[in-house]
Amino acid sequence: MTVTDDRTSVLPTHLVVGDARLDSASGGTYEHVNPATGKAQATIPMAGTAEIDAAVAAAREALPAWRAWNPVDRRRVLVRFAELIREHVDELATIASLEMGGPRAYTPFSVHYGADWIEEAAGWADRLAGDTVPLTGRGVFEYTAIEPVGVVAGLATWNGSTGAYGMTIGAPLAAGCTVVAKPSELAPFGAIRTTELALEAGLPPGVLNVVTAGVDASSHLVAHPGIDKITFTGSPATARRIAAAAAERLTPCVFELGGKSASLVFADADLDRAVSSALTLTANAGQVCTLGSRLLVHRSVHDEFVERLTTALAGVRQGDPFTEGVSMGPVINQAAVDRIVGMIDRSRAYGTVRAGGQRAAGELAEGYFVDPTVVELPDNTVELAREEVFGPVVGVQTFEDEDEAVALANDSDYGLAGYVFTADVGRALRVAGALDTGNVGVNGGGAPAGPHIGFGGRKQSGYGLQGGLGGVREFVAAKTVQVLL
Repeated sequence: MTVTDDRTSVLPTHLVVGDARLDSASGGTYEHVNPATGKAQATIPMAGTAEIDAAVAAAREALPAWRAWNPVDRRRVLVRFAELIREHVDELATIASLEMGGPRAYTPFSVHYGADWIEEAAGWADRLAGDTVPLTGRGVFEYTAIEPVGVVAGLATWNGSTGAYGMTIGAPLAAGCTVVAKPSELAPFGAIRTTELALEAGLPPGVLNVVTAGVDASSHLVAHPGIDKITFTGSPATARRIAAAAAERLTPCVFELGGKSASLVFADADLDRAVSSALTLTANAGQVCTLGSRLLVHRSVHDEFVERLTTALAGVRQGDPFTEGVSMGPVINQAAVDRIVGMIDRSRAYGTVRAGGQRAAGELAEGYFVDPTVVELPDNTVELAREEVFGPVVGVQTFEDEDEAVALANDSDYGLAGYVFTADVGRALRVAGALDTGNVGVNGGGAPAGPHIGFGGRKQSGYGLQGGLGGVREFVAAKTVQVLL
């Protein structure tokens, strides 16, 4: 494999608290491993409770001035922040490939995606407005004022680097909140470098702070009395722990969690489109919360669909993220390999593995590569039909009619996304309306659609909105004022 260690000089290894750069912290250190090579590539400091307290204090100190900024100026500085991210796309894409293993052909998209989230949110900064009530006969004037909720703890997921970070911080900053961001230690470098660009763009020190932290310090952050709201992207298991800690102070939360999304392929579907969509199991090595990992295929086209999909997967090239032609990278770490391969191995007792099914061998063996895998499933009760894999694995089931397809799709603890493939517009709209999910893509449409429109999950996939005006409004509060004239 190509050696990627010579690029590690771009990895920033410090925390940003106010205007300080912390090269060490009381929580110890974390040795980051490149998932493509399985080798350590950088050591980062881990915040303890002292650094969490300092970051929250910096955010609280910066809050009064930031919320008092002219919203037009806040929009302008955030737009400049997004522009700087785009100007550093090569650097940030390299960081993303090093820290999470995404192919270099893909990671620039993730960087632009993060900039899009910040820029879209910025556009609402000076357009947040309340309501007025017409004067009553007794001379009363009433209105609502829109105000930032305060200091936000933003816990970003690891599987998007700058893209995931932009999704986490853009809306609260546009709303006039200050942020203590905690990226995962599995992919912290994009968030750190992006925070430096925020300061360069003109965000005052303390408005955006970034700390890496382990479980104890992270728990201290979400339970901190100086935190006014929490936004978290990750697993339902972690969200439950955050919600329990937040409940002590009734701190509100926004959760964008996992999924077990169904992709419904009807007999009249454009199979080229359906197969192309199914190939997203190779995007980010299947580590995508909206992945259509349950393929529900009409019995009449099942065999042809599976044949086309397995043939297409045979042409997917895994390898070093910086090698030209590589379209699929590794999963994030050894624990992920063990979990994913374990689920595949258990599936052999109830299903049929039609493609993949193992950890990649040969020159890829030292990295955390898992072959893209297709498993035919007998029904909707087995593990691969119920549990999120968060890896390059999809299960295929058959159905006979529309009602059965919808019933199978909705028979899940998750409700993040769903996908529908059909040439019948009426059926597409019926099924989209019947799916118990927060997001639906039709005939290749993505879910979520992007930062310009609000989206969120149902059931175990979370609550609250991200994207568009709805996502920014998650971080404001309305104050009602009544004036007697």
